[in-house]
Amino acid sequence: MKTSLFPSPSFRRNIPPTNRRAYWTVIALASLGATAHAQTTNAPAIPTPTNTTPASVLDTNITQLHDTTVFSKLDQARTAILPDLGATVSTMSAAQINSGSRGADAPFNELILRFPGVAQDSAANGDLHVRGEHANLQYRINDVLLPEGITGFGLELDPRFVENLKFITGSLPAQYGFRTAGVVDIQTKSGAFENGGQFEMFGGSHDTLRPSIEYGGSEGNLNYFVDASYEHNTLGIENPQPTSEAIHDKTDQGKLFSYFSYLLDDTSRVNIMLSASDSNFQVPDVTGNNTAAFPGAPGQPATFDSANLNENQNEQNYYAVVTYQKTAGDLNLQVSAIGRESSVHFMPDPEGGDLFFDGASSDVYRRLRSGGLQADASYYLNDKHTLRGGMIFDGETVYAGSLNTVFDIDPMSGDLSGPRQIPDSQHLYGLFTGFYLQDEWKILPQVTINYGARFDIFNSSFDNENQLSPRVNIIYEPTDKTTLHAGYARYFTPPPVENVPSSAVALFDNTSNAAGTDQDSPVKAERSHYFDAGVSQELFPGFRAGVDGYYKKAKNQLDDGLFGQTLILSAFNYAKGEVYGTEFTFDYTHGGFSAYANIAYSVAKGEDFVSSQFLFDPGDIAYAQNHYINLDHDQTVSGSFGASYKFNETKRFATMFYVDALYGSGLRTDSTAADGSNIPNGGTVPSYYTVNCGVEQVFKLNHKQSLKARIDLVNLTDAVYELRDGQGVGVNAAQFGARRGIFGSLSYTF
Repeated sequence: MKTSLFPSPSFRRNIPPTNRRAYWTVIALASLGATAHAQTTNAPAIPTPTNTTPASVLDTNITQLHDTTVFSKLDQARTAILPDLGATVSTMSAAQINSGSRGADAPFNELILRFPGVAQDSAANGDLHVRGEHANLQYRINDVLLPEGITGFGLELDPRFVENLKFITGSLPAQYGFRTAGVVDIQTKSGAFENGGQFEMFGGSHDTLRPSIEYGGSEGNLNYFVDASYEHNTLGIENPQPTSEAIHDKTDQGKLFSYFSYLLDDTSRVNIMLSASDSNFQVPDVTGNNTAAFPGAPGQPATFDSANLNENQNEQNYYAVVTYQKTAGDLNLQVSAIGRESSVHFMPDPEGGDLFFDGASSDVYRRLRSGGLQADASYYLNDKHTLRGGMIFDGETVYAGSLNTVFDIDPMSGDLSGPRQIPDSQHLYGLFTGFYLQDEWKILPQVTINYGARFDIFNSSFDNENQLSPRVNIIYEPTDKTTLHAGYARYFTPPPVENVPSSAVALFDNTSNAAGTDQDSPVKAERSHYFDAGVSQELFPGFRAGVDGYYKKAKNQLDDGLFGQTLILSAFNYAKGEVYGTEFTFDYTHGGFSAYANIAYSVAKGEDFVSSQFLFDPGDIAYAQNHYINLDHDQTVSGSFGASYKFNETKRFATMFYVDALYGSGLRTDSTAADGSNIPNGGTVPSYYTVNCGVEQVFKLNHKQSLKARIDLVNLTDAVYELRDGQGVGVNAAQFGARRGIFGSLSYTF
């Protein structure tokens, strides 16, 4: 069960100003020893605690604030600026990350799969589907929005620097705009509380080797935390075949994250975050194919073995964030400047294998550069009202270039000539601007209404739109064990500039890379109405259950997929869309034992492709014009389950066992109608499950130093399961989940 040491907003407001300094001191010191438990909740962001700090404690005369106390005070003030009032929130602490499969060495997207309403896709490249959406996630680090990067296979976020992780869905408060399927909110580790470090060596199946190091500390008013890792394995991207090992699938990934915080005084500080990642991937091959797309084409080899293809991709991501935070009485303020550069380079087979199999070979490079400003503030007006407002501005430029080798096709005779190269380059830009204002109104002791609106503007090289979006959430807490909520949100979701198809379609007319149609309507922003309601109930001590339902009606429903041979997503719109579902959550904690279960039902549909039509088969275009079709990422049932047991935590030898599992009813694939015609996304791949387990033993050398040994078994039953079969809208290859893997790690904490 999620617990909190931080009393409700109304409790805090009743503290006299002369005692607030002592209050934050006591709360900060208490928080150092707190261990949170994950739970899905619809309660306010700072729920009423089980045990409220007595008023007599708050009256203690404390005249000195230690640095760590000030840091904690500012952390909590920052949380008060951006609460998640009325949204559906799940949390995961660093300890809970460690209690799951592979701990902090797991890919970051696999942490998100443990939350309700999340469906698995290509695990190696981080694809996730939340409540029937493709991507549409925003990532925040220390409450600062992280600008989007070029979609690729690198998972630049490392679980090792996470202190606490929140996953926010549903009817979002007005501060959350643009990407609205879910919010991944990360609070990083800090040198003020992580004084020391850890070195770890992780490795095992699929030639996996992953050394990592983290270190944090404080010097005077400065505290810092640094995390670095390198990973090599031979399963960088999903295997297109059901074998234990893939062919040509090596990856090498390097990541670095650093956080610095400097206290200017007891009420303000400057934070700096820096991150860099560089990842190389081989694109896996299949066996048994030597059939040319255009037999007898000039300059073609007689045969080519598909197992010898040598396609590769490089992804690089860098960002920097500088934040100023100030708390002054009832006013809290945070302002951040953000910069980011991201690039992806897909390199085809240098021997012409892509040309042999596809009739086209494309060397594709995309680079995104962005910079922006984010400002958020809260003001406690009185016991009934807290006002919050802010703005965000993000400017993006994208260079999309490709060098395409194709054959010319005579439109009259069908004769081939060439091959020849067609260069294609485009420069795109996008400006995202948003303003919001909202009021937290404590209308009754048990009833809170959070209402407001945001105004978003999207200006780009291909689209210019804006929208005023009202938001309202009602939270009713009849008892301290029951929370009900209901909300409505108007959403405005611009397309990701980096995923907008930029090819000049007509360049490839009468070539082996010609599209089925030259129609290329510009990608538009999605506009939707979103409704959400649910209840969370503590049934008995330690056990909490919840149910949540949602419904979305959209115009210009956004989606994206993989088209052609490259492995870079392209965005498009359906004229209209509909998404709805229900989630059930269960959570139990008692002593050293904890368990959770999440089961979600979802339906996601769209009708009529109204942008980037050249991406699609003409038959699919005709069918979707008059039929709702399931979105390719629609999975009817998704489930995540887990349990862990820890004992001897306070002794010299501490032990932890865990088991967790995922279930999916299967993503979409094409099916065949009675008349033999194709129904896009009309079927599903088979359902699947995976089970993981492991054990960890800690040897405590002294109060600070320890050794840790760990073994993880992934896909314990060696289940063969297929995430994609190569068919469906925006699906260009089969993808099988990883087979059984055995991994081990040794770490030294100092």
